[in-house]
Amino acid sequence: MPVYRRPSLARTAPPPPVDDARAALQPPGPWLILLESRAPWELAALLAAMPWLRRLPPGDGHPVLVFPGLGASDASTLPLRNVLRASGYTPYPWRQGFNFGPRQGLLAATRAMVAQLADRHREKVSLIGWSLGGIYAREIAKETSAQVRCVITLGTPFSGHPRATNAWRLYELVSGQHTDDDELLALIRQPPPVPTTSIYSKTDGVVAWQCSLNDPQHPLAENIEVHASHLGMGMNPLALYAIADRLAQDPAQWRRFDARGARRWFFRTAHEGPLAAAGKG
Repeated sequence: MPVYRRPSLARTAPPPPVDDARAALQPPGPWLILLESRAPWELAALLAAMPWLRRLPPGDGHPVLVFPGLGASDASTLPLRNVLRASGYTPYPWRQGFNFGPRQGLLAATRAMVAQLADRHREKVSLIGWSLGGIYAREIAKETSAQVRCVITLGTPFSGHPRATNAWRLYELVSGQHTDDDELLALIRQPPPVPTTSIYSKTDGVVAWQCSLNDPQHPLAENIEVHASHLGMGMNPLALYAIADRLAQDPAQWRRFDARGARRWFFRTAHEGPLAAAGKG
């Protein structure tokens, strides 16, 4: 779902037109919606996997700002932030209450927080956004790229049309905004000028997975597929493993996620661009 009204978007190039393949995407069906009920089991799996996650290489302590999804607050990202803290990073909640879409002063406060964290730690800040929170993370990174280390999104619908999600009506209801601005959507699809990772699931019951694909031709963008629900992605052990791996990357020597070897049993990396993938199920 779009976060900004058009005047506040970072324009880096004329936006491309919205193509028919993206417009034809449909939201996940009833079966995938039903599978969202597995989210509590993903939390249980996280607790069981903590000894495994603690064996990951220790983090370097750099700050990580975490954005919650639509209708959620910082409470929803607490398990993720606890894992990050245990892994050696310094996570921060966004401290803006429930995420009901853009409101007066929200974006300015978030930009100011990125600047404050970068100044306090004297290093760049990583941004992690879950669902709608990932739109915030991507757009804030476009405006504060000199202070941002990397962006990681979880089930974020930045590509395709918002109506290819099962949350667009809720977004319009709670935010008071519409989801039919094609020019705005085209701008949102443009990746930030920093290393950007999209973690997505083909069994997402809220967002059509094709809506979460970066263009793999972009040198600083990648896609990592995990087995997860939308509501449980921020506490799914596989997603958290991928997050830890990405945060450990040196931005100056950034490489895409390596899904070879034993990892191939748990992860996939998308090698198709959004245009090609949009027409496939």
